[in-house]
Amino acid sequence: MNKLAPDLELIAAKTRELWQEMRGERLFITGGTGFFGCWLLESFCHINRELSLGAEVTVLTRNPESFAKKCPHLAYDPALHLLFGDARSFSFPGGSYGFVIHAATEASARQAAEAPLEMLSTIIAGTERTLEFAAACGAKKFLLTSSGAVYGKQPPELTHVPESYAGAPDPLDPASVYAEGKRVSELLCSLYQKQTGLECKIARCWTFCGPYLRLDIHFAIGNFIADLLAGRPIQIQGDGTPRRSYLYMADLAIWLWTILFRAPALAPINVGSDHDVSILELAQIVAATLNSATEIRVARQPQPGVAPLRYVPSVKLAASLLGLRETVGLEECIRRTADWYRAQ
Repeated sequence: MNKLAPDLELIAAKTRELWQEMRGERLFITGGTGFFGCWLLESFCHINRELSLGAEVTVLTRNPESFAKKCPHLAYDPALHLLFGDARSFSFPGGSYGFVIHAATEASARQAAEAPLEMLSTIIAGTERTLEFAAACGAKKFLLTSSGAVYGKQPPELTHVPESYAGAPDPLDPASVYAEGKRVSELLCSLYQKQTGLECKIARCWTFCGPYLRLDIHFAIGNFIADLLAGRPIQIQGDGTPRRSYLYMADLAIWLWTILFRAPALAPINVGSDHDVSILELAQIVAATLNSATEIRVARQPQPGVAPLRYVPSVKLAASLLGLRETVGLEECIRRTADWYRAQ
């Protein structure tokens, strides 16, 4: 039995009415073997079987063998086809595709620091190549997974960032490479829609947690879960004051499918949770949820009078426009993620 069965049933229940236009269609996904992509593929394959859609999905990947080892139940699904290639230069598969999802390029802090030009090239050239393919194959709808990073630094007086906020990253700061790449990607969607009529949807994604999240990179919630699973004290590298919010991946899948099928074109929609916590509070919640005896260590004390950094979206538009709601709370999100890793 698939360890994600309850989550997949939730996704199917929440999106069941959306899938009729996928019947008999073909879907193309870049980034399908990453954190977001695995959830899109898990839910697609599950719903394709449950509703007998007769749909197929082609997944672009640079390492088919690694994906087959990581997710054999997906790699050998008869509806799923792996296409070897790089998002910037892949050869177009033949035939028509009704839907294209561009989810390539993870928010890798290491790559941004060590190979920023490679990251920028991957984001921008990858988006343009995928848009070229979507236009060439006659796709009806295109979904870009953009990022909340496009708004730049969140002002301390703004508790939740709405889609109307006109902030931006500093274009002369090398640390802005990921954010600027996503901004250009959104612009490319606008240009291709104007030029070709391709219907482009934009999901501005924030911070997430769930099975398939790597626990060994720069995401605090993954690091804390890894500390606890290894029996280590939870280590906070900073002062614990920055505020973040976390959406469970089953909810992410529900939101992304809904945006693909139902959102207006070129109407960016924030995807995330608006229930924010500080990093210290997050560590305390992880400990309380999984092992209350876990020690929490904070590297340094907060500076008096300094406003905490925030990275929290407003999701009012997602609620009012598409009826989207968060269904899995933070504690349950942490529990399900830890249980999934324990079962590996």
